[in-house]
Amino acid sequence: MSETELRELLEGAGHKLTPPRSEVLRLLADRTGTFTAAELQTALAATAPEIGRATVFRTLDLLIDLGALERVRLPSGQEGYVLCHPHHHHHVVCSSCGRIGEVESRVLEGVLRTAVEDSGFVLQAHTFELSGVCSPCREEQGPAAEPTQI
Repeated sequence: MSETELRELLEGAGHKLTPPRSEVLRLLADRTGTFTAAELQTALAATAPEIGRATVFRTLDLLIDLGALERVRLPSGQEGYVLCHPHHHHHVVCSSCGRIGEVESRVLEGVLRTAVEDSGFVLQAHTFELSGVCSPCREEQGPAAEPTQI
């Protein structure tokens, strides 16, 4: 998402666009792929050292609530983040390089809904994260990266 889209999303949801929050949005919009809160904080220290960790985490949490950011588990085991457009989708994370792909599937959604309803519940929300090996890493690793059966 662009900085303008992030600003419009926050303002449209009735949130103030403070100078520190604006700086966080500016840095987020420049990100491609995954990042950690520590990486974001390090980048902020170079341009706006007065912005504290609490502001960073509050802004990240707010963007998660608004659907513009999602938490993902990185191959290192760390918690990371990825910018997203606020529509429902799932992520597949490369267990080798950490590349993120978005997965949208009506079939998957239908199967999940049916499975939950069969257990006597009504599905209200869910997150689903898949792990795999991306095409560039498979090419680099050769036959060792062949799919495994679940």
